[in-house]
Order: sequence, then C-alpha cells, then structure tokens
Amino acid sequence: MKKLLFFFGLIIAAGCANAQSTNPPSYTPPATIPPYHILTTDSVYNTPANLKKNKAVMIIYFSPDCSHCQHLMYELKPKMDDFKNVQVVMITFAEPLKASQVFYRDFDLKKYPNFTVGTEGYTYVVQRFYQVRTTPYIALYDKNHKLVKYFDKAPKADEIADAAKKL
Repeated sequence: MKKLLFFFGLIIAAGCANAQSTNPPSYTPPATIPPYHILTTDSVYNTPANLKKNKAVMIIYFSPDCSHCQHLMYELKPKMDDFKNVQVVMITFAEPLKASQVFYRDFDLKKYPNFTVGTEGYTYVVQRFYQVRTTPYIALYDKNHKLVKYFDKAPKADEIADAAKKL
C-alpha cells in the first residue's frame, strides 16, 4: 500500500512540475492588420479602412499608465523622424478616453500627424488578436500591410527605428 501511495504521489508531483512551466507556448500573429475599431483622442472612430494604402504601418498596443510604455515613448521622441513615413496607430484598452488624451498631450503627439492614438475600450479585439501578455506590444507592417516584424516585449527604441527604416 505504501509503495502504491508513493507511486501515485510521484505521478502527481511530476504532473504539477509540468504544469508550472514558465515558457508559454510561442505565438506568431496573423500576417494581416487586426480588425480594430478605436475611439481616437479627438473623439472620432478609426478602423483599418482609415489607413493610407501603400504606406507602412506600426501598431503599438499600450497602456497609458504603463511605465514601460512611457519609457519607450521617451526613448522614441528623439527618433521621431525615423517614423515619418510610417502610419503609427497606438491602441489601448484603457477607459475612459481621457487617459489616452492625457498620454497624447503629455508626449506632444499632435506634432506628428502620422500618429493616431485611441482606445478599443473593453472589446479587447486587438489584445486577443495579438495575444498580448505585456505592454507595449509592437507590430510592423510593410506598405502592403503585411506583417514584417513584431515585438511582444518592450524593445529598445533603436531596434524599432531600425526596423521602421527598412519598411
């Protein structure tokens, strides 16, 4: 009986050890732009139909109060010229819209007409599309709006700038 209990205990322990795996399954997002529907900082709804054709796109899924997202924006500020030929769509889940507006104001994004900032609200369409686990999440698309590169963890600003130059 003791041997049987020991055997079952060993099986349970092995099963629990496998359940505690720290490596989540890898995920490659679809090659297309997500079907987002966001309320922008100027209270207008925006979808992929608003994107210009034959122009590269960068989607940044972020949270206005995320320290990594804010740090990334501080790093990107001196490199904004590298993104002048890229349509940048910053999407958050944060409600209310005021949080996005404050972020837009604090980083003075009105100087950059190629930047659009908005909230998808609690629909989480984009979050599920990319299976976002941490913010910021960044996806880069070529002029044909096909996925070229993505960052599922906060990258260095130089990495993003270099990738944007190649689009």
